[in-house]
Amino acid sequence: MGLAIGMTACFLIFLYVRFELSYDQFNKKADQIYRLVIDVKNSGETASGYQTAAPMASALKSEFPEVQAVTRVIPANLLVIKGNFKFQEEHSLWADSSLFDIFDFPLKYGNPHTALKEPNSIVFSETAAHKYFGSSNPVGQSLLLTGLKLPAIVTGVMKDIPGNSHIKADMLVSMSTFTGSFQPNIEGDWSSLIYYSYVLLKPGINPQKLQAQFPSFIQKYASSELKKAHESYALFLEPLKDIYLRSKRGAPEHGDLNNVYIFSVIALFLLLIACVNFINLTTARSVERAKEVGIRKVAGAAKFQLIWQFLVESSIISFIAFLFAFFLCYLSIPLFNQLSGKIISQGIFEYKSDIPFLFLLSFGIGLLAGLYPAFVLSAFKPISVLKGRFASGNKGIFLRKVLVIIQFSTSIALIVGTIVIYTQINFMHTQPLGFDKNQLLVLDNNGDRNIPAFKQQLAEIPSIESSSISSSIPGRDYNNNIIDKTDIENNRGEIQEVDLNSYNVDYDFLDVFKIKLIAGRNFSKEYLTDSIHAMILNNTAVKNLGYASPQKIIGKRFNADGTQGTVIGVIDDFHYHSLKEAVQPLSLRMGLNYWDFITLKVNAKNLPATLAVLKNKWDRIIPNRPFMYFFLDENFDKQYSADQKFGRLFLYFALLAILISSLGLLALASYSTLQRTKEIGIRKVLGASVIGIVNLLSKDFLKLVLIAAIIAFPIAWYTMNKWLQNFAYKINISWWVFVFAGMLARLISLITISCQAIKAAIANPVKSLRTE
Repeated sequence: MGLAIGMTACFLIFLYVRFELSYDQFNKKADQIYRLVIDVKNSGETASGYQTAAPMASALKSEFPEVQAVTRVIPANLLVIKGNFKFQEEHSLWADSSLFDIFDFPLKYGNPHTALKEPNSIVFSETAAHKYFGSSNPVGQSLLLTGLKLPAIVTGVMKDIPGNSHIKADMLVSMSTFTGSFQPNIEGDWSSLIYYSYVLLKPGINPQKLQAQFPSFIQKYASSELKKAHESYALFLEPLKDIYLRSKRGAPEHGDLNNVYIFSVIALFLLLIACVNFINLTTARSVERAKEVGIRKVAGAAKFQLIWQFLVESSIISFIAFLFAFFLCYLSIPLFNQLSGKIISQGIFEYKSDIPFLFLLSFGIGLLAGLYPAFVLSAFKPISVLKGRFASGNKGIFLRKVLVIIQFSTSIALIVGTIVIYTQINFMHTQPLGFDKNQLLVLDNNGDRNIPAFKQQLAEIPSIESSSISSSIPGRDYNNNIIDKTDIENNRGEIQEVDLNSYNVDYDFLDVFKIKLIAGRNFSKEYLTDSIHAMILNNTAVKNLGYASPQKIIGKRFNADGTQGTVIGVIDDFHYHSLKEAVQPLSLRMGLNYWDFITLKVNAKNLPATLAVLKNKWDRIIPNRPFMYFFLDENFDKQYSADQKFGRLFLYFALLAILISSLGLLALASYSTLQRTKEIGIRKVLGASVIGIVNLLSKDFLKLVLIAAIIAFPIAWYTMNKWLQNFAYKINISWWVFVFAGMLARLISLITISCQAIKAAIANPVKSLRTE
């Protein structure tokens, strides 16, 4: 069972690691596909990103014969209306018609070459199509898109995009719809960076050689525009296979390669611990089998025959363990999927080619784990063991102690890791954010023009204490933020161009979120110019502009999107993204006439009644959009869901390691007790107490745990310190973590050893002295 538990944990981690490493590799041309990424340089600063300008991809295709095809997508959150039903498709993409030429997203219905060619064309995933049309073929059916109620035609249904794709979508809408109805001039704009661009190179093309020609390409096509903007671009090709795990630029969905490494090491150590147990348990029983070996040798058995016998035995036990592990995997895969937050595997038989591999792996484990016991047992001298003078050699005892130290070093390191992970997660949940996220109800309106009128009606609801409309809220991803290139007067009196995250807000934004104003004033209706010509900056933006204090920037000039004005206030930094990221420069402005959210400070006493009243007013004032809401605190904490899932998985594997290590210690304690049976009997006859005998048998093992702790602590500190580098705001690993982990390991080992020690200490000494 110990070996089976170790194999089960190893197999599950194998599935997880294989899934993480397989991202985007289902594409047949994955080795030829690259993402176009960009560095933007201005005012001596460089910003790295993965969003490009509209004309970049098509210009590459026309300029370089090495490029076979290009495609672009833009994330979207689109309203879909079908009869009386309204759905907000949050996982949508505006996509070029060439998408299906590059990526392997097969269509169940429709022609992949023409499905996204015409304006107002839609391709649904199978799951989304079933939601709208049931099981029938929907190609040719019509729908209405966005608040403008654009008539659109379903031109295809694709199979659901695999879970191991960094591109995810339930609905694709032709890019010509976006450029025709929303951004008619964007196709020639080299400064608006909103597209995800992908390039398919012809077979055999060296991407580095192609990339070396990009500076002259940018000079040829965009030099005049960039010169006006005082910017420069540097383009690069990033391999598709690197986007999810290895890219430092981010992605719509991205993983953590360090987590993959950590789990891989845990899997190897769990398997190692299980094998060590197997060796210790087998050699601990060597005393019982010594006479059997002696009789076999006297009867004429050769050493190689005994080795063969014990190897066959270990292989059979390993095979039985494999069957147990196979069954345990079958039962635990649904739970494992739930814990990881992904469909890692549909079942143990999903990848049938894995089964022979796992079987051979288990057979190899059994063979390797059985080698040492086989050679030890086959080397017994028949005369000694038959006369009862068998004793294990010092080398064997030393090896078993080393193996137990390895086991508990691993367990203690995992205990330290678990404590650090949960302490960091708790730190992020409890750290002051610079704003109040409690009792804030957020309605998602996706830029509906009637939202100011809806806000005016909220004064009639007593349970609504205050409200604010804004283009974004804390905790939303970058797609909900506007990045403004803004000219602001710096501390030297020069006009400096800076990139600012920008929120479009109303007069009540600071009050609703309780954001602290540290200099100047808030937006006010008493100043008519505030609606267009005023800006509030956060403290980070002020520091980046070189000002020694926030008060000194008040009244300084700015120019954003052709609108001029002055800075009227400075707010204290607040974490509008997770604590994994440092606070970035932020500006608050009014008058942009774009609102995505309305945030309500609510009295939670009778929330269902409040929601019912809100929905009634919503349906009356904003009838074309579904009533969608969430609580800000829950939504903000979703940013840490991946870390929480990682922590849970780490905890469960740490518990398995401790369990298997305890079995190994139990084996060694059992072996030691058998070896000292006569000694225990003599000590009892001479008056030794039960507690004294337990202490005698325990102290040597507790020394091993102490040595294991000394080895584990620096390894755990280094590993977890590297893991914490992923967070801009992090804990310091305190000394108490190591003390607690060491004391916990000591307690677990003491309980484990005591099971055997107490049993030996209370045994009848007469039986102990008659042991031979």
